[in-house]
Amino acid sequence: MFFYAGDGVEPPHVHVERESKEAKFWLEPVRLAFNRGFGASELIKISRLVEEHHDIILKAWYDYFGRNENDD
Repeated sequence: MFFYAGDGVEPPHVHVERESKEAKFWLEPVRLAFNRGFGASELIKISRLVEEHHDIILKAWYDYFGRNENDD
């Protein structure tokens, strides 16, 4: 899971890549933004991981982009 340096202009989200597959999940609320290649069962597992680690991922997003939750 990662974010791109230019992602700070968008709402909080995370990218997931494996091989030639990529998905993007919005974080507030957690929902799939797009999917390129992951199967349904993989997306369910990824979504569960994003939900499970939501607070950590969201904090990392705000820390990385030098913003806080009230900036949105």
